[in-house]
Amino acid sequence: MEYLPNIAFAIALIVGIGFFVRNVKKLSRNIKLGKDVDVSDNKPQRWKNMAKIALGQTKMVVRPIAGLLHIIVYVGFIIINIEVLEIILDGLLGTHRIFAPLGSIYNFLIGAFEVLALMVIVAVVVFWIRRNIIRIQRFIKPEMKGWPKKDGNLILYIELVLMALFLTMNAADFQLQQLGAEHYAKAGAFPVSQFIAPLLQGLSESSLIMVERTAWWIHILGILAFLNYLYYSKHLHILLAFPNTYYGKIRPQGQFNNLASVTKEVKLMMDPSADPFAAAAEDDSAEPEKFGASDVTDLNWVQLLNAYTCTECGRCTSECPANQTGKKLSPRKIMMDTRDRLEEVGKIIDANKGEFVPDGKQLLGDYISHEELWACTTCNACVEACPVSIDPLSIIVEMRRYLVMEQSAAPTELNNMMSNIENNGAPWPYNQMDRLNWVNE
Repeated sequence: MEYLPNIAFAIALIVGIGFFVRNVKKLSRNIKLGKDVDVSDNKPQRWKNMAKIALGQTKMVVRPIAGLLHIIVYVGFIIINIEVLEIILDGLLGTHRIFAPLGSIYNFLIGAFEVLALMVIVAVVVFWIRRNIIRIQRFIKPEMKGWPKKDGNLILYIELVLMALFLTMNAADFQLQQLGAEHYAKAGAFPVSQFIAPLLQGLSESSLIMVERTAWWIHILGILAFLNYLYYSKHLHILLAFPNTYYGKIRPQGQFNNLASVTKEVKLMMDPSADPFAAAAEDDSAEPEKFGASDVTDLNWVQLLNAYTCTECGRCTSECPANQTGKKLSPRKIMMDTRDRLEEVGKIIDANKGEFVPDGKQLLGDYISHEELWACTTCNACVEACPVSIDPLSIIVEMRRYLVMEQSAAPTELNNMMSNIENNGAPWPYNQMDRLNWVNE
């Protein structure tokens, strides 16, 4: 019976980490459904971007209030996990505050953890007020109804409860240390929880141990549960922000990629000495490559990584000129729709033993409408605004390519412009001989 808590803790740890590993494998599988793309160039710049944007939070502080609050929660989340390491070791070894022999260093760490925990609580409360009372415009857009809104609030509640449990655990521990309870040697500094401790003064030693152990268990089980909840929430960016910023776009924002097949044909047409029949014959049995994208498997894996990394913060949508003028386009919705469709495809693969069975649906039309795609001005404001280097514009452009090159479904105005360029060498409906007539008017 003496080792029963240790065994129970080990089982909970193995189950929690096991489910997390399973979810990570599923996540990796889904991302790899995208086309391959070479992002091995300019590694020094990529490492620099990751350090500045993901670790340094440089794009978060563009909006100072939200940026500062986010940094508090971010730093608190990272640093307080050192305490989680101690809890895990204590749970496995049956010890209590195993790092206590560090002395003054340990006292400083516990004190710093408590101050950070209080700051996180304050930041979380402010975040909740901004979402639910002030109702900042970007948090009440149509795509944020239902689960996205619940998810955003649920994460705040979880963080609030975890920090409260941490401080309650320490408050009970502090009281037990004052009573000289067995196994509760004096260790740590408690600048915050010492003000909670008076609320527990009337309790007996056994009741205090019950409070401390209950808070300890719920705290660590809550962390394991939250770890597995990440896969189903927008908080997945905690894990993916680093790879996403590393693989993010580093070429000039206005530079678009060209289709290799189209580039090859253009080069042949522009080269008078080229012999189009000299090229190796293509395999007629192979399925021709699709121009652009109509579903998630037509996108590349970096774009799918982008979709999973989306924080749903709405900075992209709030900066989008099309959205600001009342058009249907929301770059955030583009990313959320891509992720939702990718999840749907992944579930179909799971249900059919690793094979995708067509379900008669696709990203274009069933999730993202033509109207949304053609509302985009390709200004790159959404790309510039994203705090984790997501590129909604690249997905929009790929889907436009599909509409134009596969379905000839461009808007009438665009078709007229392209016809004019083909016939007149300019976007205007004038013969080349008449293009300078305006000078004499």
